[in-house]
Amino acid sequence: LYFLDYYGCGKLDVKVASQVVKGIADGCQQAGCALIGGETAEMPGMYSEGDYDLAGFAVGAVERDQILPTPDIAVGDVLLGITSSGLHSNGFSLVRKVISISGLTYQSPCPWDTNTTLGRALLEPTRIYTSQVLPAAKAGHLKGMSHITGGGFVENIPRVLPKDLGCYVDASAWALPPVFKFLAQHGEIAPLEMARTFNNGIGMIVIVSPNNVDA
Repeated sequence: LYFLDYYGCGKLDVKVASQVVKGIADGCQQAGCALIGGETAEMPGMYSEGDYDLAGFAVGAVERDQILPTPDIAVGDVLLGITSSGLHSNGFSLVRKVISISGLTYQSPCPWDTNTTLGRALLEPTRIYTSQVLPAAKAGHLKGMSHITGGGFVENIPRVLPKDLGCYVDASAWALPPVFKFLAQHGEIAPLEMARTFNNGIGMIVIVSPNNVDA
């Protein structure tokens, strides 16, 4: 339905703040919700020069009989993955550590896309899934959804499953995007830690019955 934001800084830089608000407005358009306002706070002495703090929240509505997950998730149901656009704002403490030992800087040419810098590639905006997922949810095709954010597959998928049910994720079913190969290689990150920290190319997982896989 709508989104509100909070922007905190030491001294307002109108040019930077305008770019931030434009990005928020673009995201709201993608999600089909209204940006109805927010708060901007100047707090001298609380922030270093050029730093700012950004937060926000969205409010939506759902009919009671369409709330997910449904109680009938069962053995034999299928997990379908929807691709991510990149890191999706998660795992950046580890990302910063990997970059610090990689011999590269954020201004270096991106190893997997020389048309941009490494820093810009790492900050690829998070994909918003409203247009892909909402029609299927309204049609009743989905039993559950899991947004793969902090905690990766390991922590997010179990949250929507019944307590007595587990699942298998076939990691060979999709190609690991270059950004995650780079991080795993340069950080010597074990596969389980990758699965616990990053989305690894799958930003949203939906749970469907076998007869709705192609719906």
